[in-house]
Amino acid sequence: MEWPACLNEYEKLVIRMNTPRVVIDNAVCPTATLVKVDSARRHGILLEAVQVLTDLNLSIKKAYISSDGRWFMDVFHVTDLNGNKLTDESVLSYIEQSLETIDHYGRTTEFNGLTALELTGTDRVGLLSEVFAVLADLQCSVVEAKVWTHNGRIASLIYVKDCNSGSPIEDSQQIDRIEARLRNVLKGDNDIRSAKTSVSMAVTHTERRLHQMMFADRDYERKPILSHSTDYPVVTVQNWVERGYSVVNVQCKDRTKLLFDVVCTLTDMEYVVFHATINTSGDRAYLEFYIRHIDGTPISSEPERQRVIQCLQAAVRRRASEGVRLELKMPDRQGLLADVTRTFRENGLNVTRAEISTTIDMALNVFYVTDAIGNPADPKIIESVRQKIGLSNLEVKELPLICNEKAESEEQTVGVGGAVLLSLGSLVRRNLYNLGLIRSYS
Repeated sequence: MEWPACLNEYEKLVIRMNTPRVVIDNAVCPTATLVKVDSARRHGILLEAVQVLTDLNLSIKKAYISSDGRWFMDVFHVTDLNGNKLTDESVLSYIEQSLETIDHYGRTTEFNGLTALELTGTDRVGLLSEVFAVLADLQCSVVEAKVWTHNGRIASLIYVKDCNSGSPIEDSQQIDRIEARLRNVLKGDNDIRSAKTSVSMAVTHTERRLHQMMFADRDYERKPILSHSTDYPVVTVQNWVERGYSVVNVQCKDRTKLLFDVVCTLTDMEYVVFHATINTSGDRAYLEFYIRHIDGTPISSEPERQRVIQCLQAAVRRRASEGVRLELKMPDRQGLLADVTRTFRENGLNVTRAEISTTIDMALNVFYVTDAIGNPADPKIIESVRQKIGLSNLEVKELPLICNEKAESEEQTVGVGGAVLLSLGSLVRRNLYNLGLIRSYS
């Protein structure tokens, strides 16, 4: 087993002796399945537990996280995407086995045997079309890919193989050609300094890596060019001086993988979550975290506090999908992605997010599209694009909610800066008191 350099021999022994203990209970809660994880505490283990659940597209409705000394306990209330409890024994068994054998680095073997391309740059209409055209021309077959856009920036992780041999691309000259061609595409006419490309055989968790790429690109410092969303996340950060914690509150619209996105960002910013409460009500999510730096100190300055707020707001917004959801399902072939995205570009559609996958020679792709300046796409144009690609191949699965989003009740909105967050703080302190981790919650 490979260990982090910072662990001493005693800490390694503790982890070996105390692998996570997992209990799954369907009897306690009438509306959700409870998943309880007890383990020796180490940096990043909370993220890995959340990652196991969210990679199965499970919805985390509530969660209670608590740690003390070298131990931590997580309790998750989970459902499937339809809001139902988990009853499939094979799924429950898989969750239990996965959580009991959490990998110490969150690595994945899913993309072994593929070459990973990492791309960041300024987003523009037709950029994906040009990227996929270059890859097709260089005989690269796209097996999997995810594309995020945020604040005028784009980050993409594309897994490819040689379309002739089916093997990873390892020839150094071919790798140099791929990097050079893609860098020229990303640069465009006015993005000389900020375009980045890299080719790697390293395997990591795709969505965590996308967060890291956009964080390194400092997308959180940029302002959105155009956004129709009025539901921005509210983030507050305050220090609980008596206990030596920084208390982070996040209130936003609930969605799948929200907890993963927030915990991922806190972890990669090298904060440790000691205690947390996550709650959802209707379509709203309320998250509260008690954090410290790895060295045990709380947030120490106003610039640092503002940076945490900016980074968490960006983490929540990166996955927000503006536009019409289009699902493509058809036999895969070399150049398919280049052709489809070229059709989007020729009809003035901009891709704001994409998930590309292939299964047994079938392309299973999801695109979120707007018009060229970020407005809702004209339904007539969408229908025209579908006619060109094939009505049975390209389907509209989700339309954007622009004006008719359900209004929140006064009770929910009043608490944005105070009552809701304070009640969550009291709830967490009460939980910690009941667990015997603090002496007073008043």
